[in-house]
Amino acid sequence: MSAAPRARPGRRVSAADAAEILARRDPVLADLIAAAGPIRIGRRTGSHFAGLVEAIVYQQLAGPAARAIHGRLVAALDGEVEPEALLALSDQTLRDVGLSANKVRSVRDLATKVLDGTVILAPRGLSRQTDDEVTARLTTVRGIGPWSAHMFLIFRLQRLDVWPVGDFGVRQGYGLAWKVPTPTPRELEPLGEPYRPYRTVVAWYCWRAVELRAGAKESALTR
Repeated sequence: MSAAPRARPGRRVSAADAAEILARRDPVLADLIAAAGPIRIGRRTGSHFAGLVEAIVYQQLAGPAARAIHGRLVAALDGEVEPEALLALSDQTLRDVGLSANKVRSVRDLATKVLDGTVILAPRGLSRQTDDEVTARLTTVRGIGPWSAHMFLIFRLQRLDVWPVGDFGVRQGYGLAWKVPTPTPRELEPLGEPYRPYRTVVAWYCWRAVELRAGAKESALTR
């Protein structure tokens, strides 16, 4: 396969179109796509800011506990998850809903950086940023690392050339599909090069490869 040139955000190719293109390039992907079915990257609802706040709340917590804390936070904000409203809450209120001290600092840092323009979440502003630029801005926020930024690019912005090498499921799925030992993040990085500018599609099918191996249905990432 020859590497395709990097495409800037805003291209009109759909994820399904990209999957067809990759299936014609790579027989391993063609088999995986045939087994896993059509790609489904559902766009998340709500504002980008609310989505990032939710992602911070859910970090390192089991689903039910995270949902409960997130629900209490949204209630404390009267359903308006906006930077100004969040900053208006006291630290004690944020702790009372169940946020740890670190997460209080994280959501406050996010709100502050959205308001001062460090992090741009307006659709028009995001459309002018490359994936790397979005990632660089998001990862200035306390508690938001590359993995969270990559998930934002994939599921919020529907970007098609994201390669989340820090995700164990992607690495495990690559090993299963291509029948190689599970690569490390450093090893996986160059393995995605031939699939530019559609590496998101490969990552999604890597997740599905793990699910297929386990006989599991689609997960929150792939349904």
